[in-house]
Amino acid sequence: MDKEFITDSMKADVLIAALPYIQKYYGKTVVVKYGGNAMIDPELKKDVMSDIILLTLVGVKIVLIHGGGPEISSLLGKLGIESKFVNGLRYTDKDTAEVVQMVLAGKTNKDLVSLVEVCGGKAVGLCGIDGGMIKAKKVDDGKNDYGFVGNIVNIDPAPIKKVLEENYIPVIATVGTDDEGQVYNINADTAAAEIAAALGAENIITLTDIPGLMKDVNDKNSLIPEIHVDEIDSLIESGVIYGGMIPKVRSLEVAVRAGVKKAVMIDGRIPHSILIEMFSNEGIGTLMSM
Repeated sequence: MDKEFITDSMKADVLIAALPYIQKYYGKTVVVKYGGNAMIDPELKKDVMSDIILLTLVGVKIVLIHGGGPEISSLLGKLGIESKFVNGLRYTDKDTAEVVQMVLAGKTNKDLVSLVEVCGGKAVGLCGIDGGMIKAKKVDDGKNDYGFVGNIVNIDPAPIKKVLEENYIPVIATVGTDDEGQVYNINADTAAAEIAAALGAENIITLTDIPGLMKDVNDKNSLIPEIHVDEIDSLIESGVIYGGMIPKVRSLEVAVRAGVKKAVMIDGRIPHSILIEMFSNEGIGTLMSM
């Protein structure tokens, strides 16, 4: 429907329809993991920021956690450093670790903070190093070398809570350190889940470049609307969940098992997909359940 044909009465009806959902989420914390095409396309970026700002204005505490894979790969390419992935995780040697920290905690993080401000919100950029927020250790699965990729040992949510108390939107880059100060690249999906659990979040929403978890990525009608945590292993063994989708699904599992009430994976390419998910009974994407 063209915007010029939306009457004041229609606008009022939309607001009234949204009221139960606003009441449901008022004062609650919602973690949004932001990545994929929604983080690249300028119009989609504005849509995401508008959604987040609107939710903040109606009393929802939004925590925005971002990746930055395309920008990292772009800078690595310019520096002549090959991008390599192992089991869906970026192999991070010493040079790559420096680029990851530079891009995530620097340019990408501050660009997002600036965009929130331009769209009328208030944001503070953080990374896992700040205040010892994310403590990590080197990933060691006994089979593969991932370089300076870290597993999360502990989340201290105090810096995030402080920013929320001041009515700012925390925008978080997912790098962490060990007790010796070594910086690790932390998978953003994993970090989002651990942070959601540490905050006792009501909801975690992961934005992707597909409608959700698909039985067949080439079949748009093969969306799996809901999966139980006990189905994950069999779906990985069958190849339905593979590559970079594994850490996304595992992260939602972590969140659900830790008590986060709702964990969903949605299509970030759809304008205002966050609002559609939160302000409707049906929602969109794939819901993880216990």
